[in-house]
Amino acid sequence: MRILLISPDLMSTSKLAGLAREADGLLETLRSLNDKLRSDHYDLVLLDLQAFRDDPAVLVAKVCVLLDSLPQKNMLMKVVAFGPHVHKQRLDDAVAAGVDESVSRGELFGSFPALLRRWLPSLPTKEG
Repeated sequence: MRILLISPDLMSTSKLAGLAREADGLLETLRSLNDKLRSDHYDLVLLDLQAFRDDPAVLVAKVCVLLDSLPQKNMLMKVVAFGPHVHKQRLDDAVAAGVDESVSRGELFGSFPALLRRWLPSLPTKEG
């Protein structure tokens, strides 16, 4: 399982890298939307709304352009925005702009294995 995290936040990167490892996944981090992708395939893309000041619609559009540059587009790839629960409007705006789902930061960190099973039901899990 390949996960792309779009965030310059080192705390989020560190925490999510550990959670991805526990789920037998590999986390790649993109610190800026101007950086180049290092892989040509991702199963899940996580967009940290708190880490960027742009309007969520602008951020989502930039992410879409970035993902459209992949040579083999994965139609099943999920794009999920996350941020503080107090920024509910930004989370809702990201969904309106085209991400598959948005979750609070606490939900992402606290329920990561369950969220992975929901977002990527076809991927094998440690349990079988």
